[in-house]
Amino acid sequence: MNKIYFDNAATTQIDSEVINVITNSMREVYGNPSSTHQFGRTAKSMVEKVRKSIAKRLNVTASEIVFTAGGSEADNLILHNAVTNLGVKRIITSKIEHHAVLHTIERLENEHAIKVDYVNFLADGTIDTNHLETLLTTDDSKTLVSLIYVNNEIGTILDVRRVSQLCQENNALFHSDSVQAIGHYHLDLQEIPIDFMVASAHKFHGPKGVGFAYFKKGFGIKPILTGGNQERGARAGTENIHSILGMDKALELAYQDLDTDIENIQSLKDYFIEQLQSSFSKIEFNGTINPKNSSYVILNVRFPKTIEMLLFSLDIKGIAASGGSACQSGSLGGSHVLNAILSENDANKTSVRFSFSKHNTKEEVDVVIAVLKDVLNK
Repeated sequence: MNKIYFDNAATTQIDSEVINVITNSMREVYGNPSSTHQFGRTAKSMVEKVRKSIAKRLNVTASEIVFTAGGSEADNLILHNAVTNLGVKRIITSKIEHHAVLHTIERLENEHAIKVDYVNFLADGTIDTNHLETLLTTDDSKTLVSLIYVNNEIGTILDVRRVSQLCQENNALFHSDSVQAIGHYHLDLQEIPIDFMVASAHKFHGPKGVGFAYFKKGFGIKPILTGGNQERGARAGTENIHSILGMDKALELAYQDLDTDIENIQSLKDYFIEQLQSSFSKIEFNGTINPKNSSYVILNVRFPKTIEMLLFSLDIKGIAASGGSACQSGSLGGSHVLNAILSENDANKTSVRFSFSKHNTKEEVDVVIAVLKDVLNK
């Protein structure tokens, strides 16, 4: 049976070179970075070397990088600090953010009585920057704008230049959940001044359970995990050295041939779109398929009707895909993103998120199309 993995927005296959770095470090680097003896100093030195390496890739300073257990923790750390440490009284966000942002903001709203405004978006999930400008100019409360860089379900790309410009013009802070962007696009945070960003290694062929938060210089950080003074007091807990080293290697590999990978994966996505459109009538796409505004990794397909057990049928044939967001697969309420951008009728139709990587091929697309034809014609 073919095994085809088209769920790379959920997580990615760990590169073999990354596995080698992790396993070698497990054998050789076992000191606690907080220990003062040579074993600890060696571990600490390697962690700090990675911090500098990641900072250089984003064109920021090492002191602006805080290692975390992944993107969700990083989002929590940033949002909690914005309200409890930086004096934010209002957050502007959208209804189609990742739940790591939405649920955290809901909690902050309940516990700290902050004001939350939701910016409008267009039918394809593109943020309405005109409405954002209106929200920013009609309230002078200290504000944080929190908008996802690349939507994890529909792949729509935020106009970060315009959003950062509006935030600067209106003295607002700007946080972007960039989990689907870091490792997938060239990012220069001096060129696009975003105040807070997050990354998760397993989205770019690194290990699970490790990521980082970027805090722009000048913003103090208070921990939400307490009990130790690690990460310069920003996060308690012994650093996950092996995964941090693996993340650095994964990021190095991601950017090593990034332009070529983007071209190849976009070509694969375009081929899949062509095959879907020629094979099935009334196929639609959630979000946009315009390469200027859509992730080359993510394609969210809406079929013309409800197809019971479609994901299960694909799985039986060895094909991995997702019903919107993997984090919410199986949720009785369905995808909150699709429920927000679609009519009730369209939201009730079956949608599947296919997401690609450098390991996928056109031959795999052909197999998936053949399986879909078989399933849909029954």
